[in-house]
Amino acid sequence: MATLQIPQGSKAAGRRTQKHAPVTDLTAMVDLAFLLITFFMLTTSLSRFQAMDVARPVPEAGRADYPASRTLTLILGRRDGILWYMGETGKSTAGTASFKSIRTVLLKNKQRLLDKQKDLIVIVKPSDGARYANLVDVLDELKITGVKTYVIDDADNSLAASEKEELRKRKLI
Repeated sequence: MATLQIPQGSKAAGRRTQKHAPVTDLTAMVDLAFLLITFFMLTTSLSRFQAMDVARPVPEAGRADYPASRTLTLILGRRDGILWYMGETGKSTAGTASFKSIRTVLLKNKQRLLDKQKDLIVIVKPSDGARYANLVDVLDELKITGVKTYVIDDADNSLAASEKEELRKRKLI
């Protein structure tokens, strides 16, 4: 136990004792904080990258023919524009869409083919003015809408002359 020592003598009776501020040792609290930080760092799982698997065909295999009645072609242009048409180049009317409205285009054409018990095939053709982010956005939309069959045709000569002319008309190239 602590003992209180009072000096003997007459001078001590008139003198006040000095009060010292209490001292708190924070070593244990700092140790606990570091233990908690270490615990939470080791037990939490960090966010993982989400990647989409894209199977690319072998370049020597050549070009495949797709049924025109089930094929939707998306041509990615500059200024985040998309030129799309259903069927064959030059034989069908082309439309333009933005990345906000491409989901409705995909769903409308997919539903039209589902009524006939067939699946939609999408061909994505990025032009020279397209950004990589546009391709990723289109792939995300294909995943969201549940399109199972799609092709990324990014060959140098993938755009036909009629497609290039339509892109020029609509100022997407």
